Amino acid sequence: MVFNSYTFILFFVLLLGLHNLPFSWKTKKINLLGASYLFYALWNPPFILLLWLSTVVDFYMAKLISVTENQRRRQLWLAVSLVLNLGMLSYFKYGGFLLENFTMLMNSLGIAFQAAKPDIILPVGISFYTFVTLSYTIDVYRRKFKPESSFLDFALFVTYFPHLVAGPIVRPEDLIPQFKQPVKATSEQFTWGLFLLTLGLFLKVVIADGWLAETSDFIFSLPFPVNPLDAWSAVLAFSGQIFCDFSGYSTCAIGVSLCLGFQLPENFRYPYASVGFSDFWRRWHLTLSTWLRDYLYIPLGGNLAGRYRTYLNLMITMLLGGLWHGASWNFVIWGGLHGLFLCIERLLRRKPRQTQPAGQHEMVLQATVIPVRSSRLSTLLRVLLTFFLVNVTWVFFRSPDFNTALKMLLCMFGVIMQGPKMLSTPDMLKVAIVTICLLVTHWNMRERSVKGLFQSLPWWFSGTMWAVMLILIVLTQKSTGSFIYFQF
Repeated sequence: MVFNSYTFILFFVLLLGLHNLPFSWKTKKINLLGASYLFYALWNPPFILLLWLSTVVDFYMAKLISVTENQRRRQLWLAVSLVLNLGMLSYFKYGGFLLENFTMLMNSLGIAFQAAKPDIILPVGISFYTFVTLSYTIDVYRRKFKPESSFLDFALFVTYFPHLVAGPIVRPEDLIPQFKQPVKATSEQFTWGLFLLTLGLFLKVVIADGWLAETSDFIFSLPFPVNPLDAWSAVLAFSGQIFCDFSGYSTCAIGVSLCLGFQLPENFRYPYASVGFSDFWRRWHLTLSTWLRDYLYIPLGGNLAGRYRTYLNLMITMLLGGLWHGASWNFVIWGGLHGLFLCIERLLRRKPRQTQPAGQHEMVLQATVIPVRSSRLSTLLRVLLTFFLVNVTWVFFRSPDFNTALKMLLCMFGVIMQGPKMLSTPDMLKVAIVTICLLVTHWNMRERSVKGLFQSLPWWFSGTMWAVMLILIVLTQKSTGSFIYFQF
């Protein structure tokens, strides 16, 4: 089930009705849990067993970790959780990729080896809920908090449908405490939640799918070479598409949850107004970047192990972050480019930071090249440079393979110019207008919030904008296409 479907509207209306009936709080939580399983089952019912297995094992492993003082046994129970979760993720997401690369390696060594192609279906959202459950057992192991005593609350934390398949990646402290006491949305929460749901659907249905996806898909599907203007239009279209698609999902998830009375963490802060790549990762997919910081970058040593080790830690973090997105060398290259740019930022830093107190780490990816007193024009130029480089990296993210990405880059920079012009002027103009609007919006909103902005507007103006978005959603909706991040 997807947010941009009439099935979801029916599902959500019925769930809201049940949630606001005078049932006991435990009954309401059971209703939410059952609805979450139904929400997930409509993709592929058998995969509920994987979700259930991960939930049960992590719940009891955390309990065993908590009551055991013997360090070896604590490590053993943690290892059980890690092996199960990462094992399932590795098999379903990376099994075919590993087998393909092993076959290529054997053949390159002159060993004739040909394995049958595995018929593996990727469970929707496995990357997201794997990180959710892993954060729980790891934090219990670190004695950050005691294990949850209620299996119902823990199962609902893992399975809660708004964040289940594409985030935000929640931590136990984000959600479990909210399940302890009866919760019902206030009129303000409900209204704002519906607005966020509308805004998220507008970003997905109207902008990502309606205005940008066709251009991007068309050019990337053509045989190369393509015209440089067509190449840039396709990349800029995908840049806008992936932001509107993914932030649209997160906005929908936050809005839907707010209508039920629960709050999910923010996941985007206008990333195309980023000043450098460290700033980009403080604004793009925040819950992933902080997860990588806390459970990968800092355990590797963070920035406390010396300059060169810091560079290595950044590269490892971003390479694995790229691989998290998909079983392809293109995603590894995408992550590697982000890691490289982050390392260059640290190398070119103009004003060194004050010495960190012992035992403290910078946030992962938190290295900036901005001088303390940077003019507005200078900041804007850095924003545009960052946006340019981010678009270069998106080529690897969008392309099906390395050869396609390389040819697209060669076309973009005019090395190959034989391709005929395929896009019409109105198509390119549409992409240009959306790109400029995104940049201007992100630039003006980089230190503000949507809620703060709309509270400052006259009610009739914000109401008109809301109505226009609803009308455009209805007029544009043609199919119930999945969100891009469902494939991760």
